[in-house]
Amino acid sequence: MNSRPPAPKAGALPDCATSRIDKCRGTFAFWTKQSIREYIKSVSSGYFLEMDEPIYDAKTFWELFVRRVELSGDKKMLIDDSDRSLTFSEVKEKVEKTAAGFMELGVGEGTPVTWVLPTRIETIVTSLALSRIGAVQNPIIHIYREREVGFCIRQTSSELVLVPGEWNGFDYQEMVKNSTADMAHPPKTVQIYDNLPEGDPLGLPEEDNSNLEESIRWIYYTSGTTSDPKGAMHTDSTLIAGGVGLAKALNMGEQDIGSIAFPYAHIGGPDYLVCMLANGFPAVLIEKFDLESTIETYKRHGVTMAGGSTAFYSMFLGAQRQQPDTPLIPSLRLLSGGGAPKPPEIYHEVVEEMGIPVAHGYGMTESPMICQGSPQDNPDQLAHTEGKPVFGVEVTIVRPDGSACNPGEEGQVAVGGPQLFKGYKDPELNSEAFDSLGRFLTGDLGVMREDGHVSVTGRVKDIIIRKGENISAKEIEDILYTHQKVAAVAVVGLPDKERGERVCAVVEIAEGSDPLDFEEMIEICVSEGLMKQKVPEQLINYDGLLPRNPTLKILKYQLRDEISKIGWP
Repeated sequence: MNSRPPAPKAGALPDCATSRIDKCRGTFAFWTKQSIREYIKSVSSGYFLEMDEPIYDAKTFWELFVRRVELSGDKKMLIDDSDRSLTFSEVKEKVEKTAAGFMELGVGEGTPVTWVLPTRIETIVTSLALSRIGAVQNPIIHIYREREVGFCIRQTSSELVLVPGEWNGFDYQEMVKNSTADMAHPPKTVQIYDNLPEGDPLGLPEEDNSNLEESIRWIYYTSGTTSDPKGAMHTDSTLIAGGVGLAKALNMGEQDIGSIAFPYAHIGGPDYLVCMLANGFPAVLIEKFDLESTIETYKRHGVTMAGGSTAFYSMFLGAQRQQPDTPLIPSLRLLSGGGAPKPPEIYHEVVEEMGIPVAHGYGMTESPMICQGSPQDNPDQLAHTEGKPVFGVEVTIVRPDGSACNPGEEGQVAVGGPQLFKGYKDPELNSEAFDSLGRFLTGDLGVMREDGHVSVTGRVKDIIIRKGENISAKEIEDILYTHQKVAAVAVVGLPDKERGERVCAVVEIAEGSDPLDFEEMIEICVSEGLMKQKVPEQLINYDGLLPRNPTLKILKYQLRDEISKIGWP
């Protein structure tokens, strides 16, 4: 494995704006002179023309979709990894037929519908069709199994469950049957994959916007750790507000080609769809993520923005290192994503080796967008923060007593604004979720910088308390990630009679590398100035890939349970 190059100094990109073009090409090795000129122009004036503002005041998904069809009907909207494609108008035609088909199945305004479907054209058509008739949608990510799926179906009182049948080696129809077998009135299960119900669109009722703006139309469940999943209730308006925030931050245009390689059933699915509709660009859909085939698909369709999470950045970076003299995806101009912390080092590596920036974001099921990096941000902001609060979002960093922190002072991230969910399906969970001012307490620790950008520094519950000393797991993870042997790392606290908790570093070894030695770990920690009390006392070189969720965020709770069984010392 090649050793990692030194990170460019903060301010490298602004220097490009005032230096000779040829000097810039040393940093952006794969960019043409014209591309660099365009980028330099973008950092001061915005990459694309301003978006069509009137589209932003849409109150429902259907209203937003129809407005985009009117503006961009003959342009591509959806492209899949089998090279199928549909224009905005063609999607609308399919959606209306499918909506009529669902009505014939008894679905109407307010009908609760659970769906467990892969990321493909038919899934987006299905979701838009359910939006057209005002159903209450409960999307479930495909890795959920009987216990979680059964819980969600019961709590939402779903009358219809949509599944792909047998997909990717698993029988989803059988899973639903087993998880609802003890119900007095189990929901109807319909198999949807390449076959959608169809009816006559002329029978569709006129959309009534009088109450849809505040009506609960979406229930997204967060992953449970030691308890049942929590159902976050959203309206069309809350999800649109989040997506518009993303759209304004990324400022993509019709000449862009986006991508969805993560599960569309994730809260990021409609978030990204709104961004597409607001800005009028298409997206390439990846049904089953495979790095090699995904790269080829992106190259074939000229994808300009890719990502999903930090793990995606690492995978693309690893692939680029296999061909250092040739751009991995020549059309790519930006990596963007969220869902997991981003070590600053990975930003510098991507810039140095792929020649493109990383604009990382921050959101969660309860608030699909909170902050988002922008291509116009400088390298220090892009490397060390999650961006500014997006349009309309109110972010306050608060102390334990609820008072606001000063700039640069760490505290808990509290969120308000039109993108915020309307509470949990279980109302008993709401009392601890919001403060006295109605702000949602995220459970994340963060810092608001003087420039208005937010750095997420860890989780309130991800603080390791060793002999009374509070230790940030993320601080140690960012340091260890810089070692060339480390592909990914999780730092956790394990019960310890002497210390209360001991600091344990669990490392996923980079491909082709030897395991990380304990002495090497100590050396990198010391060289980066980490205080002795924070240096991990235990190191585990994990066998294989660290456990992750569908967005590839490391599942620390699962990892902690697993490694706690390992004897120490």
